[in-house]
Amino acid sequence: MGQQKVGQQKMGQKFERMIPIMVVVCATILPLSRAGAQAVSLQEQLVAQYKVAKMGSDTSGYSVTEEGTLLAIQKGGLLGVPYSDTSVQNNKYENGTVKPPNALLSKGIGFGMKKFGKEQTTKLFAKGDKVYPTKIDVNLDKDTVTLGIVACDKCNNTDPPTANKANVVFQFPKGSLAKASAGDVEDTIGQLLSISDDSQKDAGGGQQGAQGGQDQAQQDQPAAQQPAQPAAAAPAPAQADPVSIEVGMSPDQVQSALGKPDKIVKLPTKQIYYYKDMKVTFKDGKVADVQ
Repeated sequence: MGQQKVGQQKMGQKFERMIPIMVVVCATILPLSRAGAQAVSLQEQLVAQYKVAKMGSDTSGYSVTEEGTLLAIQKGGLLGVPYSDTSVQNNKYENGTVKPPNALLSKGIGFGMKKFGKEQTTKLFAKGDKVYPTKIDVNLDKDTVTLGIVACDKCNNTDPPTANKANVVFQFPKGSLAKASAGDVEDTIGQLLSISDDSQKDAGGGQQGAQGGQDQAQQDQPAAQQPAQPAAAAPAPAQADPVSIEVGMSPDQVQSALGKPDKIVKLPTKQIYYYKDMKVTFKDGKVADVQ
C-alpha cells in the first residue's frame, strides 16, 4: 500500500514537471496555426482580386492563352526577361521605391547562359505598360507578397510579341503583413500595379456591343414581328419656382415659404429656425442670416 502511494506521488511530480513544457508547446503551435490561417485567407482574397493569366506555347513561342486582370505599371524600372528564359528576375518594391535585380547577378546569369550557347535579353518595363499577373504568393514570415507578371503584348503594341516576365516582391514592414487586411495590401500593390481602366472599358464595350446587336436584330425583323413600342411618356410637369429667402423677411414670411420649422431656438439676442437642410437666423424679428 505504501509503495502504491509512493508511485502515485512520483507520477504526480512527473506530470507537474511536464506542465511548463506543454504550455510552451501550445504557445508555439497556436500562433503558428493562426499565422498559417491568416496567410491562406490573405492569399485567397488576393487571388480573388487579381485573376492570374494562363500561358501556353507553340512553335512561335510563349503567349497568353487566357487573359487575367489587366494591370497598368505606375512606376518604371521593373526589369524582366522573355517568358522562355529560365532565369527569374526578382524586382523589389519597398517604401514606394522600385529596386530592380542586382546588376552583377543579372550579368552572371547572362554569362552562364552564353556557355550554353544562349543569349539573355532583358526588358525594362516603362510606366504605362500593361501586364497580367501570373502568380501570387504570400509569405508572412518574410512579410512579402510576390506577384509574377507577364506583358500584355497586344496592349503594348509589341511586335514581334515577346511575353516578357518579371517577379515583383512587395516588401512590408517587419511583422505588419500578418495584421494587414487584404485592402491594405491591395492599396500597396496598386501604387505600382494598378488595375487598368481598359479592363473596365472592355467590359462596358461588351455590354454596349450586346445591346447594339439586339437593336440591329429588332431592326431586321418584319414590322409585324417587332415588339410593340411603349407609348411615349407624358411630359414632365413644369417645376415650381425655387423658394427664395431674403434678409429682412419676417418669421411669418419664412414659414409661408418654407413651412413650419423642425426646431426653433430662442436666444436673448436672436431666434433660429432649423429646417432639414437650412438654418434661418432672425434678429429684431427680421432675417439676418441664412445657412
